[in-house]
Amino acid sequence: MLHFKRTILAASLSMFACGAALSADTYPNRPVRMVVPFAPGGASDFVGRIIQPAMADLLKQTVVVDNRPGAAGNIGVETAARATPDGYNFLLGNVGTMAINPVYYTKFKYKPLNDLIPITQVVDVPGSLVSHPSVPAKTVKELVAYMKANPGKTNYGAAAPSSANTLEALMFLNMSGTKATMIPYKGGAGPATIGLLGNEVQWLMATFSSTVNFAKQGRLRMLGIIAPERSPAMPEAPTMREQGFDMVVGSWQGLFVPKGTPANVVDTLYKVGQATMKNPEVVKKLGDSGVAVVPSKSPADFRAFVKSETDRFAKAIRDNNIQTD
Repeated sequence: MLHFKRTILAASLSMFACGAALSADTYPNRPVRMVVPFAPGGASDFVGRIIQPAMADLLKQTVVVDNRPGAAGNIGVETAARATPDGYNFLLGNVGTMAINPVYYTKFKYKPLNDLIPITQVVDVPGSLVSHPSVPAKTVKELVAYMKANPGKTNYGAAAPSSANTLEALMFLNMSGTKATMIPYKGGAGPATIGLLGNEVQWLMATFSSTVNFAKQGRLRMLGIIAPERSPAMPEAPTMREQGFDMVVGSWQGLFVPKGTPANVVDTLYKVGQATMKNPEVVKKLGDSGVAVVPSKSPADFRAFVKSETDRFAKAIRDNNIQTD
């Protein structure tokens, strides 16, 4: 009898192992969710919806974009971190959610490098300083002069206290010796940009991809690009560095999965991410909006990059005396 039970147990374990192997080999066999931790209209949503079709073609499954805005992106991070680690849920994280929030929101229980596995960086999005056309300034120096002549009378939009754009705005105010009133917007760059279009605020720092088309239409004024070089998407717009402000902070984005996701699934998603970023249509659509394609050499390389970015922004927060939460 004991021998019979052992035989049954061995057969059951063998069947379980075969089933697990079959499941892994056929990944994915149902739709996959891409969690975007910001509202539609911002840079993350813009990038997510450009890479979505190419990823779906490569995975041979539907990829559903799930916008989860709120709490400076922390709601989306928590959604992804708590998801079943099976490869059917991944996060499109950015510099704010993955490198700034961990050092700004000290009480937030989820930490990207502890609770998520970095797969690959996909893009780097330049920043921009834009103003409403009603502001009588056509350069960054003219904006500074206007703000000094009208101290405290201009408002600027901010997506969240911990966003890269907000840190850039605070750094700009410190560098220029000016003051302005921050008007917070929930949901990322999209709602803040809409606020600027409506003249609720007079200027803001936002991702270039969120503002360039409005600037081309004349609805916003592009004063400076936060990047090492001018963008082919708008070559007439000077960089902040050209105008005396040494700011080159980019808003990178990358793919992450919950901790515990099988290694073979991580490898599959890494290869899909690499192939997606080589897709000519994807590259063109991103390039037309000034977005640089920068896939990582490996998941380990991306992890090291996220760690270095976290350390860099921790120093920026300390150096600029920014209060953390």
